[in-house]
Amino acid sequence: MSRSKMLGLVAFAVFLAVGTAFYWKKTAGLVVSDSVEFIPAGPFQIAVSVDPLQPRAGKNQIRIEVRDMENRPVTGAEVRAVAEMPAMGAMPAMRAQAEVYETSPGVFSGEIELAMVGSWPMVVDVATGHDRHVDLAFDMSTNRKGLRLKSAPEASDTAYYTCAMHPSVRAAEPGTCPICGMDLQPVSHDELESGSIVVDSGRRQAIGIKTGIVERQPFTLPIHLHGQVTYDETRLRDISLRFDGWIGELDADFEGKQVERGEVLFSVYSPELLAVQDEYLKARRRGDALEKAARRRLLLWGLSEEQIDWLVEQQKAQDYIPIFAPAGGVIIERNIVAGSAFKKGDNLLRIADLSQVWIEAHAYEDQLPLIEKGMPAKVRLTNVYHEEIPATLTQIDPFLNHSNRSARLRVTLPNTNGELRPGLFADIMLSAELGNLLVVPRDSVLISGKKRIVFRDLGQGRLEPVQVRTGYGDSERIVIRSGLQAGDKIVTSGVFLIAAESRLKSGVQQW
Repeated sequence: MSRSKMLGLVAFAVFLAVGTAFYWKKTAGLVVSDSVEFIPAGPFQIAVSVDPLQPRAGKNQIRIEVRDMENRPVTGAEVRAVAEMPAMGAMPAMRAQAEVYETSPGVFSGEIELAMVGSWPMVVDVATGHDRHVDLAFDMSTNRKGLRLKSAPEASDTAYYTCAMHPSVRAAEPGTCPICGMDLQPVSHDELESGSIVVDSGRRQAIGIKTGIVERQPFTLPIHLHGQVTYDETRLRDISLRFDGWIGELDADFEGKQVERGEVLFSVYSPELLAVQDEYLKARRRGDALEKAARRRLLLWGLSEEQIDWLVEQQKAQDYIPIFAPAGGVIIERNIVAGSAFKKGDNLLRIADLSQVWIEAHAYEDQLPLIEKGMPAKVRLTNVYHEEIPATLTQIDPFLNHSNRSARLRVTLPNTNGELRPGLFADIMLSAELGNLLVVPRDSVLISGKKRIVFRDLGQGRLEPVQVRTGYGDSERIVIRSGLQAGDKIVTSGVFLIAAESRLKSGVQQW
């Protein structure tokens, strides 16, 4: 190969290398060197550079690198860069916004086009959420090289300013709310990251903040069940007969009538019963062995020994046989009138002994593990609210009502004076002993949707919202299942006002 050809190939190779390097520089942005200066800004370290080093009118490349305080690349951040030339005389202000994209982890590159030569102050905005947001201000000019930093937030500086009434309003500088005109309140990075707020002693006294210590205490859960008085089903008696017939005289002639044991309820006429009476009396007069069989037949037909003896005294079969009350009580159901016909097995009357009654209520699924048979109870009638009657839980049904997912339970009470009338509403009050549990005052727990928040006092005026899991509670205390420990100092009064300020200043996920 000749010398001239060799020199030509070398020149071509150099030209190709230079062209490739130029193309790579334009498309991939600046090459990071060890001399790139990272600026601490809140929770980040940020390096900003432009290419060419001295900006020019027209298109310029901008590179923004974001790292955390442990020098790790921050990915997925929202990065903006905006330059603005101030208005001069009749010329209005001009704005240039960079189109920035993440080209590699933690590296954001783009292009910014300056309309003319001059001074272009620039703001770089980096955010990884509403609680991690910083702004850096630079002096940029086409008349000099590089960028000059004007301001950058420190870790403890104000993140932004917001309105107490309109938390959606956020501003980088102090001012007034554009909606209501109130002064904007500062929100620091510390408050954003920790979710805590600082309330000085003067403000604590003004809004009535009180604190207390979380303790383990004996806890008894009151269980309040609504029920009503009903009949003792073991003391119900139905009157039915084992033959067909008709009603004669009716003494038990209205529901609610009080009857005594052995009292005549009504008389009945039955051709079948009349024939059996004749058969018995004839066998008795003959004195043969059929007497016992006939007497037994009368007993099987429902007549009592007293009724058969009365028949013997009469010496003849009776057209109408009296039916006596098998037990004392109140007639609560009547299905006959004088002269009505009946069939064997028909329920003619129902008698309830009200000397003892039941109080029945229903307990839901979540209450059943706390309730057991034999536990003491108190009964309060709705028409005698000031009086509580001691009782014992005598029955819990071993099955649930499918319609309301509850189980019936019962207490038994004496009713000697008749004040416990079936149908009266009554409350059954039980107490479940749960042992020593971690409890806090009910007013100290703030409900936020499905979450429960308690403010822990960290000292030096700092209050931290803590998400807790709660358990059973009564009118004054509530059980803490997780989130707090015995000995923690918490806010017990003024929680609502603190919560409003915490929402305003933090916006943490628990809200």
